[in-house]
Amino acid sequence: MYWTLELATKLEDAPWPATKDELLDYANRVGAPMEVIENLQEIEDEEEVYETIEDLWPDYPTKEDFFFDEEEY
Repeated sequence: MYWTLELATKLEDAPWPATKDELLDYANRVGAPMEVIENLQEIEDEEEVYETIEDLWPDYPTKEDFFFDEEEY
């Protein structure tokens, strides 16, 4: 399973919290790329409830990662 920022953003508006099946259903309904669906299918624990995309991809960059202190420049 691999995630990129482009793939992960397809799940930003998913109905969190969600199970694997709910995420697969959402990805199919919104026409997410096949790579997103394949990544979700690789999840082993089907009963676990995921709160956010960070539960699937811990390195998902947050909005804070893109901001910088304007006073420094």
